[in-house]
Amino acid sequence: MSFLVRRLLLAIPVVLLVTIMVFSLMHLLPGDPATVMLGQEATPEAVAALREELGLNKPIVIQYLVWLGGVLQGDLGRSLVDHSPVSEIIMQRLPATLELTIGTFLVAVLIAVPAGILSATRPGSWTDYVSTTFALGGMSIPHFWLGMMFIVLFAVKLGWLPASGYVPFFENPTANLAAMIMPMVATGLRESAILMRMLRSSLLEVMHADYIRTAYSKGLKERVVVLRHALKNALVPVVTTSGLIVAGLLGGLVITESIFSIPGFGKLIVESIYNRDFVTVQGAILVSALMVVVVNLTVDILYALIDPRIKVGKGAES
Repeated sequence: MSFLVRRLLLAIPVVLLVTIMVFSLMHLLPGDPATVMLGQEATPEAVAALREELGLNKPIVIQYLVWLGGVLQGDLGRSLVDHSPVSEIIMQRLPATLELTIGTFLVAVLIAVPAGILSATRPGSWTDYVSTTFALGGMSIPHFWLGMMFIVLFAVKLGWLPASGYVPFFENPTANLAAMIMPMVATGLRESAILMRMLRSSLLEVMHADYIRTAYSKGLKERVVVLRHALKNALVPVVTTSGLIVAGLLGGLVITESIFSIPGFGKLIVESIYNRDFVTVQGAILVSALMVVVVNLTVDILYALIDPRIKVGKGAES
């Protein structure tokens, strides 16, 4: 419990720094932010009205405190395009990205874990060569190209899956999975290659440890030694890599979302930039940064659960 409390306390200054950086985004724009948002053709009256609406005529510290107070209450402002609450817009787009992120990560894990274990336990074998070749190919082939090839093959040629679109899961689970399976697999193959290489490298190192040789000398089966003893200690760098992958997916799926016409979070940010809707951009980046903080906090907690060398207690150091 004390470990969790310490991590939560450490996250507070990080979150505060994130809010300062996100708030500064609008004020780092060259020139007057209101003029940048409305364009050079905007009338002085329109610029003055927008400055009044956004509170840009107040001291910068007051602006930040007012904005932070709204954020703490769930108020991220209103879109400059349709004047809808930014928090509602984000909540409409976020489920699609979360589903795509979770599905992509599950695809990566389901491929990477068995492939990594087989490759590490049989180095130099044909399974090791196949897994290594797959990993190299997975990291070399752009996922957007793979996504387009999937559309050509499974949607255009075979007609098995829809080429694009998105249906909420709770509205129609079957249509949702049919629409999401191609983007999940197209992106998940690349991430699985990264995870597989990391797991293979970590597991190879652990398999040469003294306690693994002792376990074999006691007559334990290979499956028991690998799954119960070696794999657990090999997971720490894999969990670190997994956290980086999930954090990157939460804000970096814009290409996949664009190819498959998924109204997700990353696509919202790009659309808002094109529309000069910097209030929405500001809110979306803040939410994205906070999700990364949560992912990192989760990874820290997982360290304590999977690594027996990390003592969770009073005065423990991780």
